[in-house]
Formats: sequence, structure tokens, C-alpha cells
Amino acid sequence: QLQLVESGGGLVPPGGSLRLSCAASGFTLDDYAVGWFRQAPGKEREGVSYINNGAGSSNYADSVKGRFTVSRDNAKNTVYLQMNSLKPEDTAVYYCAAGFIATMFGDFYDYWGQGTQVTVSS
Repeated sequence: QLQLVESGGGLVPPGGSLRLSCAASGFTLDDYAVGWFRQAPGKEREGVSYINNGAGSSNYADSVKGRFTVSRDNAKNTVYLQMNSLKPEDTAVYYCAAGFIATMFGDFYDYWGQGTQVTVSS
């Protein structure tokens, strides 16, 4: 069964850090591009970052550029999203997704995780 599972969310004060994990089972994650998305209450889902397969080129939304870093650990079949200097506006449910096209548009991804809540608040 093909599955993605996110973990690492939680409550953190402004300026804090979290590392989200996206672990795959049933398939080799490095064969796919992986995107990170988030959705805050009352807002549309937005693309946060993606990392391509193979050489692993990456891209970031302007709102997180310089603060978030996406990376792969192929030995663990896992992709990470390191989030630093978190702001209250980063509060959302974060999802990872796998697909064959590296893009900020979620419609191009085939497999999705269940999401993990990130709350940035003092």
C-alpha cells in the first residue's frame, strides 16, 4: 500500500523552529518529486516548497524563502521540511505530496499524507 505519513508538527512560539518529516511506505520516494503544502482555516491550500527527484533541485514560496529548507534522506525514504524563524502566519495544517512533476500546484501530485498541525503562538 502506497502511503505518506507526516510528523513533527506542534505548538511553537514565534521565532521558533520545527522539522516536519514525510515518510513513505510502499514506494521509493526518491523516484518522485515531493511537495509541501499548507492550509490555514478559511484559506485555500498553498504550495510551500518542493524538491525534485534525483538531483533534488528545490523551490520555495516567497513567504518562506530563507526560513524553510527542504531535504531528502533516501536511506530513510523520507523528505524533511526544516522551518526556522516561524511566524504566526505560518500556522496551518501541513501536507506532503508525491508526484512526477515538481510544482507548487497540488493538482499535479498523486499521493498525499494526512497532514500535521503547526501552530505558531506565544
